[in-house]
Amino acid sequence: MIIATSLLHELLDAQPHLRSQMYFKSSLTALSHAMEDQVLAGEDEPIVIACFQRERFYRQEASRYLRIAERSPQVYVLAAPETDFKNCSDAYETVAFAPEDGLSQEWHLVVLGKSYSLCLICREHPQENHDQPPPMVQTDQARRFEGIWTFDRAVSCKAAELLLQRILQYRPELKSKVKQALEAIDLEVVTGFNAVDTAPFADRLVTYLQAGQYKQNKAYRQIAAKERKERLVNSISTAIRQSLDPHHVLSVAVEELGHTLQSDRCIIYQCSAQDESALIEYEFKGAAALPSLIHQTWNYADNPWFEELSQVQDCIFIDHIRENEKVLASPGFLRQLIRASIHSLLMVPIIYQKQLIGLIELHQCQSEARQRYEDNITVIEAIAAQVGVALIQAQAYADLESLNEQLADLERTRSNLIAITGHELRTPLSTIQVCLESLATEPDMPEELRDTMLSTALTDAERMRKLVQDFLTLSRLESGRVDWHSEAISLFECVNLALSSVSTRYPPETVPEINLEVAEDLPFIQADGEWLVEVLVKLIDNACKFSSAEDQLTLKAQVLEDRLIQVSVIDTGRGIEPDRLEAVFERFYQEEGALRRTTGGTGLGLAICRQIIRNMGGKIWAQSAGKNQGSTFSFTVPLASPR
Repeated sequence: MIIATSLLHELLDAQPHLRSQMYFKSSLTALSHAMEDQVLAGEDEPIVIACFQRERFYRQEASRYLRIAERSPQVYVLAAPETDFKNCSDAYETVAFAPEDGLSQEWHLVVLGKSYSLCLICREHPQENHDQPPPMVQTDQARRFEGIWTFDRAVSCKAAELLLQRILQYRPELKSKVKQALEAIDLEVVTGFNAVDTAPFADRLVTYLQAGQYKQNKAYRQIAAKERKERLVNSISTAIRQSLDPHHVLSVAVEELGHTLQSDRCIIYQCSAQDESALIEYEFKGAAALPSLIHQTWNYADNPWFEELSQVQDCIFIDHIRENEKVLASPGFLRQLIRASIHSLLMVPIIYQKQLIGLIELHQCQSEARQRYEDNITVIEAIAAQVGVALIQAQAYADLESLNEQLADLERTRSNLIAITGHELRTPLSTIQVCLESLATEPDMPEELRDTMLSTALTDAERMRKLVQDFLTLSRLESGRVDWHSEAISLFECVNLALSSVSTRYPPETVPEINLEVAEDLPFIQADGEWLVEVLVKLIDNACKFSSAEDQLTLKAQVLEDRLIQVSVIDTGRGIEPDRLEAVFERFYQEEGALRRTTGGTGLGLAICRQIIRNMGGKIWAQSAGKNQGSTFSFTVPLASPR
């Protein structure tokens, strides 16, 4: 059975003098509870009829109606069922109506006692779109109802009569009980409370109204706090979206976090689980008198919680540092906190993929902070997550820039390779071609000129062979396709082999005077002899190219600490500009440029030397005071293990 008519409209039709008013749900809740408390405070057996819109609203008050039922046999509760609410005669009568019924939009409570009456008949008022409150404050308590609330007994009796007739339509089996209730309604008495004590009603109503006001204020405070937190998170997110500069992001984060949480000091720094200290670069100070930590080294090697932060990856709050047992057991950490005037602090780890990448610290130097931080721990952790994302993005951007630089270097290398191969291969090929064409077309060429042509062609062919050989050698070294045969060998013998090889390449009158300062009794070294001779040959050859016959070349060797021997090739020739000392080891580097050289070579010799020395566990470097002041190329190799 579905009854679509509104009971409020029926009451207004029966009582034309009544004028309905608007009520918020919070007001109706306060009135209903006050009316129910008046019943519980009385001594008579009133008729109580309550109509709830839904079963869930009834369930919140079920225990109260069990207590009311102990006061009177005439208690009726109506509601639209959602789970197990149904027609039932138990402690009181329950009446279930269909959710489509008109009662599902209404809220009724009628109490008829011998000396008082109370009536609340309301229907929910549909809100139009332009009347909708903002989403932030649109709560259940803001629902509006149109209806009647009165002490008037005539109105209460009429409302009770209409409700009892509605109950009979749903539960006709209650005819005899409802008849008793109708007979008990005295329409002649029109007085309100008469001699009844109204204190329970008034006190309860004031209490509920005050409680409602408190809840409303609390809700607004929570909304304001939520708005501040959202603004904080949004400001950090915006900073991250607008910039990949970690300095900008962390500056915004430390300022917003410290200001919003009213912290005396907030610092953010980057660190890892393996670090022992960090440089403070980002700080917020809420009090100007506090000492600044900016640009100071913040040690946490003695911090007893740092390892826990790395492993547990959760916030840690330390209160009353001068009374904390762990702090007192770490004097270095305690001194650091006292110098910074810290009374209590919160440490929040910045985590990315389960790895510690930084810390946020909030310091309180004058006041208690536990409650403030506990209430905001969610937003602090959210900011830490945002900062972690910012740091990783910045690192990714830096890595991308580094990769772009490497790509640019590769592009320059490619260009150099094209220039070098074009020049180095074209020039000897052209010479060889001219020589062979001349020999082929000039059968009457003089014998002396014929020998010159052949010698020139052979020389340039050898030059091409060396160029190709250097390319292949460097490729093998860089790709790791070299089989190393490391053994204990004599450095003196390697030097002599290298000098012998170089002497065959240059006429004696064109090379500088060579001084050998390598002792025969030097300890054996651990190296691949063939490759070590290759390094010595290239360094000596390089010194000869850039020195004249009047210059001097010295080979020197000395034993260093850490079981190393340093070998130096020193010349008094052309020299190198100080800013080029590292560049000379790059592939295809020529001091005078790829196409403007007065000496031969591919620019690969020193790059090959660096790869060989690195693979043998040593290092190589160049020294020079500048142009025409000579140069020194040195490298180290490890000593052989003693037998």
